Amino acid sequence: MDDTAPMTDQLADQPAPDSPRKLRVLVRLGALLLVIAAGFLIWWLTREAGSDEANTLRTQVDALTHEVAQLRSTTGSVRARLDDGEKVDKSMREQLLGLDQRAKLVEDSVANLADKRLSGHDALLLDEAELLLTLGGARYALFHDAAAAKTAYGQADVTLSEIEDATFATVRQSIAAEITALNEAQTSDGATAILKLAQLREQALQWPAAASALAAPVREPESRLARLLGAFVQIHHDDAAQTRATLHAPHLARELFLVDLREAEVAALARDDSRYHAALQSARVEFGAAFDAQAATVSAAATELDALNKAALAPPPLALLGAALRELRNLRATHALRESRSVGGSPGGGK
Repeated sequence: MDDTAPMTDQLADQPAPDSPRKLRVLVRLGALLLVIAAGFLIWWLTREAGSDEANTLRTQVDALTHEVAQLRSTTGSVRARLDDGEKVDKSMREQLLGLDQRAKLVEDSVANLADKRLSGHDALLLDEAELLLTLGGARYALFHDAAAAKTAYGQADVTLSEIEDATFATVRQSIAAEITALNEAQTSDGATAILKLAQLREQALQWPAAASALAAPVREPESRLARLLGAFVQIHHDDAAQTRATLHAPHLARELFLVDLREAEVAALARDDSRYHAALQSARVEFGAAFDAQAATVSAAATELDALNKAALAPPPLALLGAALRELRNLRATHALRESRSVGGSPGGGK
């Protein structure tokens, strides 16, 4: 026990270790390690974030580079198109200038033609008008058809109204005067006369015939030789007292009457006035010998025959007719002569 006590006292006499200082050192080391760990963590996190952002930026830069390349290509094509458009505009401008010059030349040529000669349109219209006037005059001269002549003259007047040259306006005045003269010419309608004659021919088959006693009795010759020769040859004297009605039997007079009516129809169709009246006069004589004048139908037919005989198919000749045609031809000849003189007096015409 004595040995243990001194050892305890010896341990109690030794100084105690500096524990607070060590603790402070350890705390400082722990804090330093903590700061290092936090800095490393921050560096690591910053590195990862920077790598993602760099990839995003690189992707965006690549996309922008591709878009810029496309814009450059589009700009190049637009520039090429603009260059082509400028070339086309330039060529079109040159063509328009050429067309403008040609149009001026054409206008000058048309003006010279209008001043020196008739246009082809007017020439065709003048030919048509001259043809119509010729046809109208010929229709009236040959067939005395005033209606057809007026129609032709009216069409000629319409044709001349379409001509631009005022020189031919006087021809229209002459045409108007001739149309007035044709209107004043009183003629009967040939078609109406032909229709009435055809009706008379049909009705004649139903009219009662004249008695055979109307024919004058033939005296028997006194001598035997005269009676013998009379069987072969008969001689009659045709004078005012003995008409054709006393020479024919009623049935033969009927046939001759129909023939005369047919002859009158042909003359009415041709508007032959003298032939028409001659046929009706002959038919009137045969009518009295062929039919019974006491019958009402025969009496009415006689009145109608007299009315047809009084009608005038052919009007008197018109001295004024043809004046418009002559005036038109004179004006055309004068105009052609003036044109030939103007062409001959030009610088190129005298060579």
